[in-house]
Amino acid sequence: MSVYVVGHKSPDTDSVASAIAYAELKKAMGMDAIPAMQGELNPESTMVLNKFGFAAPELMTDGAGKQLILVDHSDIAQAPDNLDQAEILEIVDHHKIGDITTNNPIFFSAQPVGCTGTVLKQLYEIYNVEISKNIAGIMLCAILSDTVLFKSPTTTDADKQACEGLAKIAGVDDMNGLAMEMFKAKSAVEGVAAKDLVFRDYKDFDMNGKKVGIGQLELVDLSLIDAVRDDLYSACQEVKTEGGRHSVFLILTDIMKEGSDLMAVSDDLSIVEKAFGKKLEGKWVWIDGMMSRKKQAVPPLQKAFGA
Repeated sequence: MSVYVVGHKSPDTDSVASAIAYAELKKAMGMDAIPAMQGELNPESTMVLNKFGFAAPELMTDGAGKQLILVDHSDIAQAPDNLDQAEILEIVDHHKIGDITTNNPIFFSAQPVGCTGTVLKQLYEIYNVEISKNIAGIMLCAILSDTVLFKSPTTTDADKQACEGLAKIAGVDDMNGLAMEMFKAKSAVEGVAAKDLVFRDYKDFDMNGKKVGIGQLELVDLSLIDAVRDDLYSACQEVKTEGGRHSVFLILTDIMKEGSDLMAVSDDLSIVEKAFGKKLEGKWVWIDGMMSRKKQAVPPLQKAFGA
């Protein structure tokens, strides 16, 4: 029986690259592993796969009757539909441990590093499996993306060391140049519907019984979205209403200035000040230094919600 290796909903580069890279590792170990994703590729991931010669993984959103390996998540809200009808064999992640449970003991590797790709680099070494040049390339891109070229507070020495090793294997001499190529692709917003931008890198969370959505757009310059800010706000309102959510937050990150405008739509807008110590200035507020949803948005919001 084939095993699907799949990342979270609204897949980012780490989610996609990890599915491909871990499926390759499992195949080298004798498993019939198939990389999969739960949504369409974003512009950055498309650029990365094209650059290193990969087709998009298989689209798979329903886990019923399947054997699964989950990468880059361990939350039910981010997993394939009908997860209770699937058999989870393994989880490899770098986020907080989520709410997925299993009927049997499984292999579970979650480390406090900046990217699942870093964990996978270590697993390749543990199992003594050689990393191919193109696999090293997409793993390198995943780490550069998730750590925002090591600017994110989630970055660890392990991420930097993994990138050094992967760059040598992939034949990448200029990591900064590669990262900028990725960031420019990530910043492609022209002609994209506002709702699609909200969902480009989006996750739902349960915060003390309330459904909270958090999206993030990483851009080389926030002026790229000046003309569509009101549309983005309206899209957040729509997402909130459609999903029965208490709140929807959109983190508009300026990669070069190393901070973010936080846009908020909520049943209780005071939650922003409770979480971040700043009041909204209209529809959003600038938070200097905010680069990471995982480390700088989710924990304070969970605390503010009393979760």
